[in-house]
Amino acid sequence: MTKTDYLYAKPSFLGGMARVLDLGGTLKEYNSSSSSEEADARAISSDWKMVGKDIKAAMLRHDEEEKK
Repeated sequence: MTKTDYLYAKPSFLGGMARVLDLGGTLKEYNSSSSSEEADARAISSDWKMVGKDIKAAMLRHDEEEKK
């Protein structure tokens, strides 16, 4: 199973180091959308894409087991 991280910022080593020195909390960054409806639509779309990938992986595993 693969997880999605659309609503979270992607961490990096350099970003983590910079946050250590960011005492004011000015380096907070998140993925943003123009509205809450757009953010919901993107998150739901991403969720369904992951469901589709899981179903496809299960079907492929099933086909491989049937061949044995």
